[in-house]
Amino acid sequence: MGPREILIILLIVLLLFGAPKLPQLARSLGQSLRILKDETSSLTDDKKSDTDTTATSSSDEPRDSQK
Repeated sequence: MGPREILIILLIVLLLFGAPKLPQLARSLGQSLRILKDETSSLTDDKKSDTDTTATSSSDEPRDSQK
């Protein structure tokens, strides 16, 4: 998508919503993206902690040769 297409889309958005609504729309979009980013990072952190816990718990168990 080139600069011309982006400009056309922005003009259509301006015509549909009007100038007074644009800051509110941008703020809502920014908050939504921030929430999405936070949730995505928390999911990856949970996944990492689950794999760390699994690796730690399996190494704590005695092996068959040690029983």
